[in-house]
Amino acid sequence: MPPVDQEQLRRWRLILGTSAQEALSQTCGECGLTPEQNEMDLALAAIYDESTESSGSGTRQAGLGGSSPRLAKWLGDIRTYFKEDVVSVIQQDAIERKGLTQLLLEPETLKNVQPNVQLVGTLMSLRGHIPEKTKDTARQVVQAVVDQIKLVLEQKIRQAVLGALNRKEHSPLPNASSIDWKWTIGRNLKNYQPSLGTIVPERVYFYSRSQKTNNWTVIVDMDQSGSMADSVVYGAVTGAIFASLPALKTHVVAFDTEVVDLTESCGDDPVDMLFGVQLGGGTDINKSVAYCEKFITEPSKTLFIMITDLFEGGNQAQLVRRLGEMVASGVRCMCLLALSDNGKPSYDENLARKLAALGIPCFACTPNRLPEMLEGALRGMDLQELAKRIATSRRD
Repeated sequence: MPPVDQEQLRRWRLILGTSAQEALSQTCGECGLTPEQNEMDLALAAIYDESTESSGSGTRQAGLGGSSPRLAKWLGDIRTYFKEDVVSVIQQDAIERKGLTQLLLEPETLKNVQPNVQLVGTLMSLRGHIPEKTKDTARQVVQAVVDQIKLVLEQKIRQAVLGALNRKEHSPLPNASSIDWKWTIGRNLKNYQPSLGTIVPERVYFYSRSQKTNNWTVIVDMDQSGSMADSVVYGAVTGAIFASLPALKTHVVAFDTEVVDLTESCGDDPVDMLFGVQLGGGTDINKSVAYCEKFITEPSKTLFIMITDLFEGGNQAQLVRRLGEMVASGVRCMCLLALSDNGKPSYDENLARKLAALGIPCFACTPNRLPEMLEGALRGMDLQELAKRIATSRRD
């Protein structure tokens, strides 16, 4: 046999766990772990090993146990030995496989977790059960995730909205993202340089970034059923960004079988808005759409964004009719089956086809494609074509 790469062997041992120790040693020779790898092994065993008790023979012990200090140490260990994206996966597995949810109610535990969208979804689902001693810590975790999302999306959304709404006004303020290429090229054709094979412009024209007030009404209607947790987090923060733009009059609504208007809290604090969401329950999309209709005062200047998997528990026929009338009046409607970084969502394909026949595209959208989607909708692009392009980009 060719010589065995010991480091690779140790990696396989970490992946396969204690149960593979004997088989690997017999086949490939001794595969002892380094002290650091032993710590990693213990951290992984707590979640992924099948056994729950130590045998007393030096093998690693699985299980998190009920002790908050022990759990806090485990959380510290995984953040020490694994990268941030891996930590998020391990934490989520701990919640699902080892009942970590209840332990998140302890502040000394919660302050050690890696903040991420999935964790915020879990805290939202525990909203009514978080004790007073933990609420401040929970709020800090949610605030950290909100800040991360805003850092990535806020400036891009601002540029997309203002660029779409001010396409006919030019500004002397230089901003590469707002160059009017068509106007600039047309005005500088006389400056074509044959020797260079290009135009050397005397002047570059930019779209205006002046902010008009309430040019458009944007309505975000979010399904708060448990399966939509990640999408609700992104949707709520996006709604708060919309609300901060004077060019948009924004309404944010969440629904299950009841409807909750979150518009006031979205303008003040998206963290409060997220804690106003109660994940779980049934779904009555028709009821929420009926509620949102009252916000439509100028249909041709209204963008209606539903974030739902379309599993309707209410009156589906009335929902289709209501949305058809909305589209016919001039409202630009779209359905985001998911607003998250996860894979292909589960959704009601039959209802999605009915809405698509009305001209309402139904597609999943990653948060980083949201500014493109928003700008295209406000510019009057064909929404079906826009949805196809975004869906294709997602697959790529």
